[in-house]
Amino acid sequence: MVKSYLEFERDIKDLEEELEKLKDPFNKEGLSELSEVETDKIARIEDEIGNRLKVSYANLNQWEKTQVARHENRPKSKFFIDNLFTNFINLSGDRRFSEDEAVLTGFAKFEDISVLVLGQEKGEDLDSRLKRNFGMMRPEGYRKCIRLMKLADKFNIPVVSFIDTPGAYPGIGAEQRGQAEAIASSIECCMSLHVPIISVIIGEGGSGGAIALASANKVLMFENAIYSVISPEGCASILWRDHTKSLEAAKAMKLTAEELLKMGTIDEIINEPAGGAHRNKDLAILSTKEALLKHLTEFKKKTRSEIFEQRKTKFLSIGKQKSFTVFSKDIIWERRKNIFLHIKEIIIKYKKEVVISILLIFIVFSFLF
Repeated sequence: MVKSYLEFERDIKDLEEELEKLKDPFNKEGLSELSEVETDKIARIEDEIGNRLKVSYANLNQWEKTQVARHENRPKSKFFIDNLFTNFINLSGDRRFSEDEAVLTGFAKFEDISVLVLGQEKGEDLDSRLKRNFGMMRPEGYRKCIRLMKLADKFNIPVVSFIDTPGAYPGIGAEQRGQAEAIASSIECCMSLHVPIISVIIGEGGSGGAIALASANKVLMFENAIYSVISPEGCASILWRDHTKSLEAAKAMKLTAEELLKMGTIDEIINEPAGGAHRNKDLAILSTKEALLKHLTEFKKKTRSEIFEQRKTKFLSIGKQKSFTVFSKDIIWERRKNIFLHIKEIIIKYKKEVVISILLIFIVFSFLF
């Protein structure tokens, strides 16, 4: 696989290219001048690459994280399904219109636990991306998920969803078939289930297309993933009429895992290997497995009604810091004084002076008239 580098990884690209040359004892002309591989130099470059990756990825801004979340080599839903679950049975169709290839759905086993798996899939190459519609689901995709979530609820089977989409498909056909209604119905279905739902945002969580499957008891999010109501480019185009202001938009939207965790929108951050999940997919799988197992085990101890109430309380409390009051108790509010009350206060305060002034005026008027 050809490695793909982002703009801020140029220095890392140069080091890795140098490393590849050192590891290859042959160059284009045949045997290289050095017959033995320079192991010390290789080790030194590898250490330098590791250090630069740690420093670079520890200081990513919001727009750079957006680029990482969209990285073409980032592990997709199909990769997680193939490596985390066994006996996966793919189920297709919404029983109304057709099949939607943008979402993989089916029942599977996870550590001897039966689960329903929903995975938004972008595809790995051009052909698969066209087939999967770049992970943008149509109404039939959401209706397929609703059908299977209701079936999982009936048989008391937990739901695990993998979120990775730029948003719901905005085509004319999708709108004609009720895209908005399908998304709303999917959110309603998620909120009504009495089985645990665990959603993992593995890349791009965009708009209602993501929240339709992420209205879950636990929302987990990869360290370099994003989750927002609109893409930064879309936000910049609306607010500034300028797509080049994507960085400003990304900062304002608070779409990173750290910011969303502070606000209570998500429940846990899954740490990624240095350089992103695409550089060490096996480690990303291991971290996801541990997180899923922890939360599924936690919900085993809860009743169906407790699971429902926990999800309900979670979403009602998002963004709520304290009870709403019309006037803050922290501010001292001054009552505006009536002008007559003000005059009365002055008269009472300077009573003697006022009486003397009235007497003097009376004496003057007596002499004059």
